[in-house]
Amino acid sequence: MYAILDIETTGGKYNEEGITEIAIYKYDGHTIVDQFISLINPEREIQPFVVNLTGINSSMLRNAPKFYEIAKRIVEITTDCILVAHNAQFDYRILCTEFRRLGFEYERRTLCTVELAKQLIPGQTSYSLGKLVRSLGIPVADRHRATGDAQATVKLFKMLIDKDSSKTIIQNAIRLDPKYQLEPKHIDIIEELPSITGVYYIHKSDGEIIYIGKSKNIKRRINQHFTSSNHKSKKIQQLVTAVTYEATGSELVALLKESEEIKRNKPIFNRALRRTIFTHALYSFKDDNNYINLKIDVADGRKNPITTFSNRQSGKSFITKAIEDYNLCQKLTGLYKTKTSCFNYDIKMCNGACIQKETAELYNKRIELLIDKNSYANKNMVIIDKGRDVDERSAILIKNGIFQGLGFFNLNYQINNIEVLESIITPMQNNRDTQHIIQSYLRKNNRVKQHIF
Repeated sequence: MYAILDIETTGGKYNEEGITEIAIYKYDGHTIVDQFISLINPEREIQPFVVNLTGINSSMLRNAPKFYEIAKRIVEITTDCILVAHNAQFDYRILCTEFRRLGFEYERRTLCTVELAKQLIPGQTSYSLGKLVRSLGIPVADRHRATGDAQATVKLFKMLIDKDSSKTIIQNAIRLDPKYQLEPKHIDIIEELPSITGVYYIHKSDGEIIYIGKSKNIKRRINQHFTSSNHKSKKIQQLVTAVTYEATGSELVALLKESEEIKRNKPIFNRALRRTIFTHALYSFKDDNNYINLKIDVADGRKNPITTFSNRQSGKSFITKAIEDYNLCQKLTGLYKTKTSCFNYDIKMCNGACIQKETAELYNKRIELLIDKNSYANKNMVIIDKGRDVDERSAILIKNGIFQGLGFFNLNYQINNIEVLESIITPMQNNRDTQHIIQSYLRKNNRVKQHIF
C-alpha cells in the first residue's frame, strides 16, 4: 500500500518551514482507496514568492486547522504505507519536522518518483514534476497546489509501476508490508482479485515472484491455480503469500508483458527461458520463372519468416484463406503438388501462374500485398488497442520493423508526436516471440487499428 502525497509550505529557512496545504492519496497499486486533503494554518509567515507560486495566502489559512488538529488523520492514512512523493526527501523531512514539534517521532519508508523516473525513463530533459508529466502526456491541473501535484504524482507513479518490468517496486512493497507476513488464506487472496484481463504475479513472503501468467479473467485463473492438484500447482499453493496483478485491458498487451517479464524475472515455476511458442513459419522464394512462391516450413531461426504459426495446420489454414483472398495459385503456395496446372486452374479459379499463363509481374503484385500485410519488416507503425479504462488506449510501437515496446495514453491527450509516444512506451525486447505474438493477434483481430507513420 502506498500513500502518495504532496505538501505546500511557507518557504523560509531550512527546518523552519510550516505546512500550508497537504494532499494524501492512499493507493493500492491500482486505485485510490482513501484520501485526505486540507489547508493548514502554519502559524508563521508565508514567503511572498510562495504566495505568488501557489496562490495560498495567510487570509486563506486564518480559519484552517493547525497541524496538531490533523496529525492523527495523517498517521492513520499513512500507517503500513510507503510514502511516495516527487522529491520525497523534501516532503518527508517537512512532515517529520512538524511531528517533531509535537514531540512525536514520525517514521515511514519512502519512495521518490524523481529517482524512479531517472531509472525507468532515462534521457528526459527535466525531471521537475510539471515538465516531466507534460512530456509523458499525463494530464495535470492546479500545478503548485497539493491536490493537483499529488494527483499528477499518482498518475506518474502508476506509469512507473507499468515501466518497472523487473517488478522491483512491487516485490519490495510485499517484503516490507506487515500483512504479507501473516499466514495467507487462499480464499482471501482470491477475494481481492478482479475478473479482468491482465498479467498476474504470484509471490513468496519475501516478495520474490515464483510464477507469472496472463488471463482474460485473473480471479478465475488464480482460483484454478489454487484448486488444481497437479504437482506445479501444489508447490505454488504451499509457497504463495500474495498475488499482485497489472490490468492491461488488451489481451495483446497482456501477452507481450507476460513474455517479456518471464524472460526478465525467470520465475521458478515458469521455464527459465520461455519455450518457443511457434513451430512453423511462412517463407517466400522466387522460382526459375521469377514467380514468388510461398512455403510453410519448420521455423528456422537463421531465416527471416514472413510470419509464424503455432503448428503446421495453422499455417495451412492461413494459406488456404490467402489463396481465396488474394486469388493465388495452389501450386505456388505449396498447397497442391503437381508438375502441371493446379486444381483451381482446372476449375477456372486460378489465373494460370502455375503454367506461366499469368505473368510473374501480375501474380507477384498480389503476393507482395499478402507479404506486406502479414509482416512488419521495415514498417513504422503504432498498434492501438483497448486500454485499462474507457478513456484510455494501449499503444504498441514498431519502428523500422522492430518492436520497441508498449504503453498507455489518455484519449484526452492526442499522441501526434513520435517523441512523446516514445517517452510513454515501456521498452521491451524485440525477438521472434514478440513478432509471433503481434502477428498472430493481428491475424485474429483484424479490427485492431494500425497507424503507419
